Parts: sequence; structure tokens; C-alpha cells
Amino acid sequence: MALPLAIAFAIASGVGPERGLFTAIIAGFLISALGGSRVQIGGPTGAFVVIVYTIVQRHGVEGLAMATLMAGVILVGFGLARLGGAIKFIPYPVTIGFTSGIALIIFSGEVKDFLGLEGPVPAEFLARWRTVAAHFGSLNPWAVAVSLATVAIIVLWPRLNRRIPSPFVALIVTTAAVQLFHLPVDTIGSRFGVINAALPAPSLPAVTFHQIPGLAGAAFTIALLGAVESLLSAVVADGMIGGRHRSNMELVAQGIANIASPLFGGIPATGAIARTATNVRNGGRTPVAGITHAVTLLLITLFFGRWAGLIPMAALAGILVVVAYSMSEWRTFLAEFRAPKSDVAVLLTTFLLTVLWDLTVAIEVGMVLAAFLFMRRMAEVTNISVLTHELQDPTDDFENDPNAVRRRVVPPGVEVYEITGPFFFGAAETFKERLGRIAVRPKVLILRMRHVPAIDSTGLHALRDLVRRSRHDGSLVILSDVHAQPVVALERSGLYDDLGEENIHGNIDDALNRARQHLGVPVLPAPAFATPTVAREK
Repeated sequence: MALPLAIAFAIASGVGPERGLFTAIIAGFLISALGGSRVQIGGPTGAFVVIVYTIVQRHGVEGLAMATLMAGVILVGFGLARLGGAIKFIPYPVTIGFTSGIALIIFSGEVKDFLGLEGPVPAEFLARWRTVAAHFGSLNPWAVAVSLATVAIIVLWPRLNRRIPSPFVALIVTTAAVQLFHLPVDTIGSRFGVINAALPAPSLPAVTFHQIPGLAGAAFTIALLGAVESLLSAVVADGMIGGRHRSNMELVAQGIANIASPLFGGIPATGAIARTATNVRNGGRTPVAGITHAVTLLLITLFFGRWAGLIPMAALAGILVVVAYSMSEWRTFLAEFRAPKSDVAVLLTTFLLTVLWDLTVAIEVGMVLAAFLFMRRMAEVTNISVLTHELQDPTDDFENDPNAVRRRVVPPGVEVYEITGPFFFGAAETFKERLGRIAVRPKVLILRMRHVPAIDSTGLHALRDLVRRSRHDGSLVILSDVHAQPVVALERSGLYDDLGEENIHGNIDDALNRARQHLGVPVLPAPAFATPTVAREK
């Protein structure tokens, strides 16, 4: 399976077919030998086609090599920084959006060879389809027949035999048919010349120091996409073999592979889901399988590389059309429209930017939009409510109900507010607005925080501002039911000492008694089960 896909992805990426083979050999060997997954198969993948093509158009092949090497260094850094677990926090709509977008771009890029059209095709999506429409009259029926035969073999062959990959069978059959019947279709040899049948000597990319800053964005995109796809492939493999991969080691291996690949003329590489699944289905259970795969490709390249020039371009187009269809995940894409509107907005934004603009921009905008929508959603979850009147009823069953509020009679001049949800920067403005509506400043303001699991610096700033304004108005601020993380945050920020330990309590009863003490009202005995006052040691 790796043989036709490596050649097809390289050509679709705008580089020579031999570069795809070099990538599958060098990067595939290193990913299997060093990776954190026992059955991962690495090499060029469809996800990189759009990125590589764009980089080659803007910076040339040498610029691509340097961007790939830089991406390898970034991936090693990700692994050493133990960020393997953080990749999973990329929102699902972003992943689906750019994956489906890449699939559509791959499909649009193969229409020319699928139909055997003449003339160059531009890189831009809309311009590409306008060119296809303008040259539709040059359609080659023999190329269409080869393409359709390729697709049919790929789809139908698994019903007969699953051990021999259907893309390989399609490649052999269509190549033999074109040569035997002398069909008038383009081949790899007629378009690119003879494939170099030997690995080149390692060499550094020929770029100047001034070009490197301009490649940073492309390098980061390669690294991010490589990390996501490789770890996703490793997770799929874990489910198939009942194992568990080491995500950080996998990132380090991916990084080393992408450092070595451009030195030998290769392109970006990552874990390939389809090839990894094929490896598992055919009995692969150790890294030796992936190493053998790389060595076998090396032998094919050395001894049969010249025969690859006979492969028809229409056959490669048919293979990539099937790959694009599988990548599109159109059922999942449509199912996402039943998700909340914010997720649909992220999905469509990422998809459209991927197709019409740039994959790097699509990922960045998708992530930022998802983050803003998440912040708004969390801010809506956090609520500020008044508890003063709810705590006035002393008739609850104190003995049988551990949550009873008997004896929690709020004296005049005391207001009790409760914060529900994480108190972070998204909710700080709501907090200020809600408390700013208090018409008459109370003598004591109690903030109950039993449902506040965490607080950030913006929340601390809002609290500090409240304490300062309350003191100016002659009011005392008391905190009640404070959890461990907010206590630590209060102490580190200095607000703990500013408030005073006597004004930070672990339960509402102690907080109310502190308010009574401040007002000179008789203090009620605390319930037997009351939580002790929060101490600095806590």
C-alpha cells in the first residue's frame, strides 16, 4: 500500500515521485524504530498534500526541506516538553473541518489527471475549477477509463482478498493494461522522467538565513498537523491491538523522522492511519513490521524504481480520489450540524478557510474562535445569585437533613451572594456588573463560594477590586465555603492576608457568626457538623 500512496502523495504535493519513496523509507524506518506505538507505520500522508504544495509554490523545494526540518525540531520539543497529552485538547470541529477541507482540495487537485485534461491547473481552489471547466473539451476518455477502473478495483478487490492491498493491485493492473494496449495516457515517466533509483547523499537545505523567519509559520503548521495525525493514528492502533502508546515518545520519533527526511530529499511525514491499520490487520504487532516495510520499499526503489515510470497518472488520480473520499468523513461532517451552533460555526469556518484561503490560517482561526466560544459558554455557566432571603428560614429539619440552614438567620445589614461555577476571566465582568447593582451598600458582604472549583488572576483582581471599594464604603467582605484551589490562589496573590484569615471561612455558619461579631450581634452556636474555618495550612 505504501508504494502507490507514497508516489501519489508526492506528485500531488508538487514534488517528484521519488521524494515520496525517500520519505516512506527514511521516515518510515525511524518512526517504527523509535516511536511510542508498536505498530505505527509512518510516511507521507494526504493531510500534508495541501501544505506541501503551498510551501513549494511559495518557497521552492529547498524551502520545503528547511520547513520540514524546523517542524521536526518543534516536534522533538513538543515531546520533551511532555505535550503529547495536550494535543487532544484541539476541538473536534476544528479537526473535522480541516480534514474535510483537505479532502476536498485533494479531490479538486486530481480532477485534471482523473479526466485526462490538458494544460496547467492553478493552485487556488476556485480558479482550479474554472480552469477545469474551461478545458473540459480536452477530456481523454482513455484516462477516464483507467481512473474508473482504478477506483473499481480499489473498492471491489477487498471482497476477494484482503491480504493484498487493493491500491497495489489497481496499480499493477492499470499499468499493465496501459502498456499492453498502448493507451494514450500520461505516465509518471512521460511527465517527470526516469525515477532516481538510489537514495541521495544527505545534505542540508540550501536556504539563506533571511528565509528562515518566513518559514516559521509553515513549520509550525507541519508540526501541529503531524502531531495530531500521528497521535490519532496511534490511538486507532491501540484500539485494534488492545495496547497503549507513549504519546511523548511518539512525538520525539516523529520529530527525528522529519529532521532526517529532508536531509535525504524527503517531504513531511507522520503516522498513516490507513497503512497502520493495514499493518495490524495483516498480523503486525511489533516495530519490526514497520522496519521491514521501510526496508522493502528501499529494495523496490533500488531494483525496480525505473519501472515506476510506467505508472499512468490517471491510476494515481483514481487512488487519490478514493483517499480523498475516505478522508472527507462526510457522514461525520454532516452529523456535526446537529451539534450546538457554536460548534457548527467553528466547523464551517475551519472548513471554508482551509478550502478557500490557507490551512495555517484555518487552524489558527478555528482554534481562536473555538476558544472564544468556549469562554462565552463558561461565562454563561458561572452565575452570581442572592442568598440573603434563602438563609432567613430557620424551620428546616436540622437533625435529619445535613444540608439544613437552621440557625442561619442573616442579621440586618448583611447581604449574602453565591458564586456558582469557575471564577475566571470570562465570568469576572458578570461578577462586577451583578454586584454593582447593589443600591444600598451593606455593612457586611458575604460571598459564598461552595460551587467555585477554581479561580484565576482575573477573578482575583475582581475580588481585590471589590474588597477595596467595599472598604471605601465602610463594608466588610467575608468569603465562605472556599475550596482548596481558591485558597491557594488567594494566598499566593497576597489577597489572603489583605482580607484577613478571620474573614475566610470553610462554611456559611462561621461566616455568619463573623458577620454578627463585626456588627456586635450575639453569636449563635455553630452546628455540630459545621466545617472548620479555613486555615492557612489548608
